[in-house]
Amino acid sequence: MASLLLGPVLRHVDETTAIVWVQTDAAARVEVLGCAADTFEVAGHHYALVVVTGLQPDTRTPYEVHLDGVPVWPPPVSAFPPSVIPTRGPASAGRHRILFGSCRYVKVPDRKDAARLGIDALDAYAVRLARRPPEQWPDALLLLGDQVYADELTPQTRRRIAGRRHAHPEWPDDEIVDFTEYVGLYCDSWADPEIRWIMSTVPTAMIFDDHDVRDDWNTSARWRQTMARVPWWRERIRSALASYWVYQHLGNLSPDELAADPDYRKISGRGGDVWPLLADLADRADAEVDGAKGVRFSFRWDLGRSRLIMIDSRNGRILEDGQRRMLGEREFSWVQDQVPAPDEVDHLLLGTSVPWLLPPAIAALESRNESAAARPGWRGRLAEQLRQRADLEHWPAFRASFDRLAQLVEDVAACREGASGPATVSVLSGDVHHSYVARAHLRSGRTGNTAVHQLTCSPVHNRVPRVLELGFRLGWAGATARLTRRWDRRVGPGEPAVRWERRGGLVFGNTIATLLVDGRRAEVLFEQPDSAASLRTVARHELSAR
Repeated sequence: MASLLLGPVLRHVDETTAIVWVQTDAAARVEVLGCAADTFEVAGHHYALVVVTGLQPDTRTPYEVHLDGVPVWPPPVSAFPPSVIPTRGPASAGRHRILFGSCRYVKVPDRKDAARLGIDALDAYAVRLARRPPEQWPDALLLLGDQVYADELTPQTRRRIAGRRHAHPEWPDDEIVDFTEYVGLYCDSWADPEIRWIMSTVPTAMIFDDHDVRDDWNTSARWRQTMARVPWWRERIRSALASYWVYQHLGNLSPDELAADPDYRKISGRGGDVWPLLADLADRADAEVDGAKGVRFSFRWDLGRSRLIMIDSRNGRILEDGQRRMLGEREFSWVQDQVPAPDEVDHLLLGTSVPWLLPPAIAALESRNESAAARPGWRGRLAEQLRQRADLEHWPAFRASFDRLAQLVEDVAACREGASGPATVSVLSGDVHHSYVARAHLRSGRTGNTAVHQLTCSPVHNRVPRVLELGFRLGWAGATARLTRRWDRRVGPGEPAVRWERRGGLVFGNTIATLLVDGRRAEVLFEQPDSAASLRTVARHELSAR
């Protein structure tokens, strides 16, 4: 009899449908609320996405998971309330509680390592949430990258993969390589009881960042060329992208998008191991052809009067044709096409794993470094080395894309006469191991009554080295920002089309953020764990224009 290994994970939800993801230990038929799907097999591992239909808007429906007719979820004994599917609908269209954060390292058994990492903020949030009424539960959980660390392994992961290296002595013993090893990472991360429950009852959207694959992944064309010469890299990138597609990407899609996806249609209902199909998908996703990637991981969710456009700012990068872009032309055009018409939404959320607006001094350094690295000779090589060693690879390091995103935001905010436009445009990000709110001002002044912010929350569970904290504090300092901007005007690409200043936060340590929406009002709060079951608010900021 098949058993449930991971999940259920509640993914895309709308007014009448939901998608539930599971991993099982054998082939099985998976049933949720009378809707069923057969598992598919990848390299000996089994998965299913159940599209649940016939739900009622604005309801919370408890559900069970059955494998071949046998109930396997919820567990017979649990400290948590029953898992539910919360549908969207007219009654909840204007009020939302959206939880977000990034950089969640797995729990470790060693006490010293655990103390160094601190309390997992999402764990603590889940325990507290279980004690609160369902009306206070989030409407969505946005995981903005680095859910698994394929290049920073725990001792238990190193022991697990050590027994597999005799067959592949060329593989590193301190990094993940194949699909089965990625499965181990996800099992370690998602089997945590607190995480398992909250992901079973809060609709969860996901995007990846570098550590899901490797630190500095897709920093530059030089980085890609270097890694292509590593003998085990092809197996690694195939496994990383294939596992991301299975564990994270598929559930981001709506039922209609899932049914129309040609790759999912190939594997759905197909007998046998579909690894060769996913290896081909991964090759297409990784390759740059005519300035584009062969698979789009960006996606969109509608939450009543709010819209989330999640931008793949990691795999979507174009680097090898001499024109550095965060997204290829085709994908950026897709993002622009998802922008709502005036008066269609009250709040526009742009998700991107790496921040658009960094500490001003660091942003100026990244833009200047991009120009320097493009120079021939030793100066260009030195700048490239600095780019890779100092992680200078966020939006400002892709200056043309940075400016294009600023133009997109301006176009959203600068509505025609008589249209109110959204009350807020918020860019939600992680990656940089500190949390903050930055208020943006387009130099054109064409933002009307729309308030534009960068909201960054990182890490959820990871350590923040002291030297990193000092560097970010210096980067946000007003005097440092003024000096670097002046330097950028003189010898760099010039001032960007947007200026910004920090309005809240500068929070270090494990943090989870919540975006609270009520009509055209919005605010963000950042919380940190006091204990395994409680959190305190460390920063709060009103986002709506006054």
